[in-house]
Amino acid sequence: MPFIARLSLLLIFFALPSAAKPIAEDDLSVAPLMNGQTVPSAQVSTLDGSQTDIAKLIDGKPSVIFFYRGGWCPFCNAQMGQLKAIEQDLLKMGFQLIGISPDSPKMLQDSLTDQKLDYTLVSDSELHVMRAFGLAYYTSEKTTERYRKKMQLGNKLWTTPAGDERLVLPVPAIYIVDEDGLVHFQYVNPNFRVRADPKLIITAASLIAD
Repeated sequence: MPFIARLSLLLIFFALPSAAKPIAEDDLSVAPLMNGQTVPSAQVSTLDGSQTDIAKLIDGKPSVIFFYRGGWCPFCNAQMGQLKAIEQDLLKMGFQLIGISPDSPKMLQDSLTDQKLDYTLVSDSELHVMRAFGLAYYTSEKTTERYRKKMQLGNKLWTTPAGDERLVLPVPAIYIVDEDGLVHFQYVNPNFRVRADPKLIITAASLIAD
């Protein structure tokens, strides 16, 4: 096959939306959606419990999409506050903010009220979007028990290939996409204590806006 033809096939492959990926065995084994790929079609729940498609939420609008573990996570709450602080800058550049977590719609509403957030939060309690983005992973037995007991999480338990019941969480991530859902920037870090600096997000967004 000529080189140009092979290159064209590769470009088409990487531009196609990713199908749902298996839940990773741990946070270091995820295979996240990469720059140059497009946001896949996947269902999420809105605050009122109705279903919509993540691709439809973007629908012609540049977006900053962030995945977080839940409103119970102090590191996630700190990040949400940081994003709130730069929201007006992002809005001026034409971006919208969309937060995705395994939290139920009721828990999302509590987060919006407690933190006085204006941006969009959606529930991915069935893991459709987290799996499509390649961010979902099984927590360890120890972590599952500790989070359920200490944080009093009521999240659904998922069965591992070995038959064990575990919590599934997303590796925290930031995606910046254009109006067509093409990923221009992504920050994915298995260390949930470390999040993308707001200045980095603003810089990346400004480059895309230009």
